[in-house]
Amino acid sequence: MAVGIVPKSTEAAKYNGRLTPFVVLTCMMAATGGIIYGYDIGISGGVTSMEPFLKKFFPEVYRKMKEEPDISNYCKFDSQLLTSFTSSLYLAALVASFFASSVTRAFGRRPSMLIGGAAFLAGGALGGAAVNVYMLILGRLLLGVGVGFANQSAPLYIAEMAPPQHRGTFNNGFQLTISLGYISATLINFGTQKIKGDLGWRISLGLATVPASLLTLAAVFLPDSPNSLVQRGTDLQEAAALLRKIRGVADVDEELQDIITASQVSKTVRHPFRQIIRAKYRPQLVMALLIPFFQQVTGINVIAFYAPVLFRSIGLGESASLMSAVVTGVVGFSSNLVSMATVDKFGRRALFLIGGVQMLVSQVAVGGILEAQLKDRGGVNRTYALVVLVLIAVYVAGFGWSWGPLGWLVPSEVFPLEIRSAGQGITLIVSNVFTFIIAQTFLAMLCHLKAGIFYFFGGWVAVMTIFVYFFLPETSSVPIEQMVQVWREHWFWKRTVAVDEEEREVDLPVVGNS
Repeated sequence: MAVGIVPKSTEAAKYNGRLTPFVVLTCMMAATGGIIYGYDIGISGGVTSMEPFLKKFFPEVYRKMKEEPDISNYCKFDSQLLTSFTSSLYLAALVASFFASSVTRAFGRRPSMLIGGAAFLAGGALGGAAVNVYMLILGRLLLGVGVGFANQSAPLYIAEMAPPQHRGTFNNGFQLTISLGYISATLINFGTQKIKGDLGWRISLGLATVPASLLTLAAVFLPDSPNSLVQRGTDLQEAAALLRKIRGVADVDEELQDIITASQVSKTVRHPFRQIIRAKYRPQLVMALLIPFFQQVTGINVIAFYAPVLFRSIGLGESASLMSAVVTGVVGFSSNLVSMATVDKFGRRALFLIGGVQMLVSQVAVGGILEAQLKDRGGVNRTYALVVLVLIAVYVAGFGWSWGPLGWLVPSEVFPLEIRSAGQGITLIVSNVFTFIIAQTFLAMLCHLKAGIFYFFGGWVAVMTIFVYFFLPETSSVPIEQMVQVWREHWFWKRTVAVDEEEREVDLPVVGNS
């Protein structure tokens, strides 16, 4: 058996059901949680390149950019206060993740999405009205709380609502909405930077309230997932009725019985964060730690947060830099569509591997061009600037159909119910820790490493691609409550996931159609 490949026997029998308009609508509404995340990523990178914004809140950076022509191209925007504007959101999201996991488990997925939407709504309003840097940072912190709760609950909700054979497509819709939010933000920045004075950046920051309102309204009207209803002790007939509505068939006994079984096991787990370190959950814990870490060290947030800053560093003007960010956003969105169309057909591993090679080649090429052409002062000529833009678009496309959507999908589908909220919580904590670290240190790293920054992230892409090849099994089309079989048949993980000798059978209720 080839390393990392799951034998055919692990593909569990499919449940009854079809793709219904109801499940499409609910998953689309939940996926709006991705819009708020993507909007913030795009908007923060754009406003930090706008001169009125820099002049008001970060005058030292503005002065270096305008009055110190001898400063290195790579160091013009190096400011810890400026990076704090971007990274403070992820510090707040990190703290919020600890609370979001408990809320999601105890009260359901909907309340967690509601808290996320409301916090983001308040943060957007505060940022748009900011009169000093403290008010600006406070708004960012509230945005972070919103992102922490929304990213905890929305991917889980989608994974539990979607039919197993379409789960990859639906969950990749979350990354698609992140890209949609990012494109919207870059287009808004391109338009608002032409407005003189402070009104432009205020519009950019304040419009975060629009996607936040969508998520808040969605959370009010959405039903909770059948998995969450059963886990929280809701009447089984209510969960069965919802499952019939979601699947569009009357006979949902097999799927409901699997959910009940998983719920009974989960109720024996009082401390999921302690349980997840047990040997039988080792592969899930490794994925919860490494997948979000690898997703961040692809370097994508270098592009997402600082694309306009990066393009200005190579000599493009303010408008051209913002338009270049729009181009990369459109490429990312288009590649997410490709991923949605292929992830359940070709599987997760194939997209991971293809995207990894694509990102590595483009990063090395960009690093080589900048090392050869971009000196400390001046800029690269128009031809090389265009080549760099194309290569970055190739890199973004590779991320867009691999580590972008799959970095959310795989962690959301591999955890058994008893540790699912803890696993998703760990995934978000790791993601936010390294997003914060990269956001806070990138401008300093760019100043010191210069073109070598692309070699740094390219090296990590090589490591993660090798990791996927050897250690990540294929999870496509496997029902979420039967995922344990994937690890039991993997060439490496089967050594650690044998059922504990102390584990015993639990008497479980059997549910009929009545």
